Amino acid sequence: MVKTVRLEPIAQESAVETNGNLLSVLLHQELTVLKECGGRGMCATCHVYVNEGMDELTPISRREQRTLAIITSCRANSRLACQARVKGNGVVVELPPGMYVNSIKDIESLIGRRADQDLLHPLTGAVLVEQGKLITRSMLRKIANGADLNLNEYFNHST
Repeated sequence: MVKTVRLEPIAQESAVETNGNLLSVLLHQELTVLKECGGRGMCATCHVYVNEGMDELTPISRREQRTLAIITSCRANSRLACQARVKGNGVVVELPPGMYVNSIKDIESLIGRRADQDLLHPLTGAVLVEQGKLITRSMLRKIANGADLNLNEYFNHST
């Protein structure tokens, strides 16, 4: 049976099969979601806030709890879209502001420009570059030294 999920702040509704995950809703709406861990609940790139209908989702697993614990922008209503399966209608999901990056090269390509939105670390959700800040080579070096963005190695050792 089909359930309806509302996405905020874009005010769009999307259909999902019962027990389909919220990630499929985001992808159906052609939203840019990195899915860096391949839907295993190990990264922050599909992190969402459930504003309504938390009871209409499957419970949080231990793996999801561990991942949410390291996300710096985590709230009481946080879920990983890849892990949250829809059981009923009335789910309203809000996308966190910002864009997740999956490598230092994503930021490198923006040198000399101002960030259109916050650039976020894919594992922790920490803000690497604030919206409106000019991205410079010195900033990139600072990020590269402080942010572990060797994600392939991380995910290869986490299975």
